[in-house]
Amino acid sequence: MNSIPSGPVKAPVSGRDRTVIYLSILTALFLAALDQTIVATALPRMVEDLQGIDRYAWVATAYLMASTALALVYGKLADTYSRKVVTLGAIGLFLLGSILCGLSGELGDLPLLGDGMTQLVIFRGIQGAGGGGLFAMTFIVIADLFTPAERGKYQGYVGAVFGVASVLGPVIGGLLTDRAGDWLPGVEGWRWVFYVNVPVAAVALWFIVRRMPRLEPTGERLPPDLLGSVLLLGGLIPLILSLQIDKRAYPWTSPETLTLFGVGVVLLTAFVMRSRSSPSPILDLRLFSNRVFRTANLTTFFFGAAFMSVTIFLPLFLVNVLGVSATRAGAALIPFSLGIVTSATLAGQIVNRVGYRSQIFLGAVLFLLSVVLLARMGPDVSYWVVTVYMILAGLGAGPSMPLLTLATQNAVDVRFVGQATSASQFFRQTGATVGAAIMGTVLATTLGFAFAEIEMPTAWAEGPDTPLEELVSTGGADLPERINSLYLGMAEAAATPAAASALTAEGVAVTNQIMSEVRGAFSLASSRIYWLTALIMLVAALLALRIPELPLRTTHDRVG
Repeated sequence: MNSIPSGPVKAPVSGRDRTVIYLSILTALFLAALDQTIVATALPRMVEDLQGIDRYAWVATAYLMASTALALVYGKLADTYSRKVVTLGAIGLFLLGSILCGLSGELGDLPLLGDGMTQLVIFRGIQGAGGGGLFAMTFIVIADLFTPAERGKYQGYVGAVFGVASVLGPVIGGLLTDRAGDWLPGVEGWRWVFYVNVPVAAVALWFIVRRMPRLEPTGERLPPDLLGSVLLLGGLIPLILSLQIDKRAYPWTSPETLTLFGVGVVLLTAFVMRSRSSPSPILDLRLFSNRVFRTANLTTFFFGAAFMSVTIFLPLFLVNVLGVSATRAGAALIPFSLGIVTSATLAGQIVNRVGYRSQIFLGAVLFLLSVVLLARMGPDVSYWVVTVYMILAGLGAGPSMPLLTLATQNAVDVRFVGQATSASQFFRQTGATVGAAIMGTVLATTLGFAFAEIEMPTAWAEGPDTPLEELVSTGGADLPERINSLYLGMAEAAATPAAASALTAEGVAVTNQIMSEVRGAFSLASSRIYWLTALIMLVAALLALRIPELPLRTTHDRVG
């Protein structure tokens, strides 16, 4: 496959329209990026109102499945139909999903849709279908608006958008959840987390309708392979489910997990075979013969796995080992986001002078260093030292998303820019899913063995029926109260005041000892997770060195 295409040099859009379109698409992307963090903040209140704690994780899983499964489909659609039409479709789906999420449970139980919590899960899937399209189409439209030589700067701003959304999301989510209910009595505050998307996205939609040209794809355009789409979606959904479902209820060796995994592998194998023979495959497998495409996407996969490991498990360490509040634990991710904003923006500004490979490699090395430092943390580490580590992690992670995508776009034939761009998103999200599943298994296994070795007081066997593993699964938040209550009960039944006092003191000592062991278990689990993450980042860094450095094209890929 040709790495540098020949073609027209005239810009499809110029002047003020280009700026307006760019800002409009960034606004829509900001909403989709913000949605991922803002919903996480409001989710406990949603679950409380809709009475669906058993489906808590599915609210995030539904969004992830839809956005990941449809990433490649959006790329093919963008290479077949007008970019404008596909972009509007993605924004429309995101808006529809937002409105429906806000309405979840308002009409009671509905046929086929179930109760309010089930409705929320289904509607989050619709929202994810639109949000995933926005991620892919943002990079594709930027490729239409700017030459590869210009593109790094503008794709760097995309990384900044994600960073700002990560910082603002928890704050806005908390404010809307706690305060927005006062704006319109009778409407719970958490519903505004979704409704707030409507006016902002509508403005972006209006500017895109009015100012964006159709941006028709170049080359031959055959209809997308419908059977291939079905096989792709049918394979990815059970595969992602097998990784995401609760492994305490469905272990890796359970029939349910193995069946889902097996069905996913079989259907994805069928998808690959179909793609080899289809005249218009969802993902043209010839792209993998391109060394830049192949190596950059492998690097993206490992970056995605490491990125997710850092963001998910750091708050767990801070809460359960250092004992900080959930608010302070979440705030520790703000320096990480600010580091991403800084380095992503800077990387885009200088890529035309220094290239992409060296920046991706140096970022990977810095990220690797930060993860090694995180792996060496113990119960005595300072919160502010952790903050410094997270700044380093953010500075290292920042260049990866915009520059890996840029390298891929710059290397492929312009006919495949949509597929190549969406493939980058697909591999990043797949890496994140696999990384979260593997690290979750490491966490559960380490804690399981550690908790089994904790010696509980003899009276515990005659006391509460709750297994120790369940009490410490979230850091043993109510374990001290349980043990103290046990000893207080024994003290009240003591024959003498001296015996009662001794039992009370013993209860305090036993509680402190057991909680120290619990903190040690979480510290050990976190260390193992981050050492494994460091190994993943070492692979990513070595792969980054193998990405060929191609000159950035100074011509546009197409004419409007």
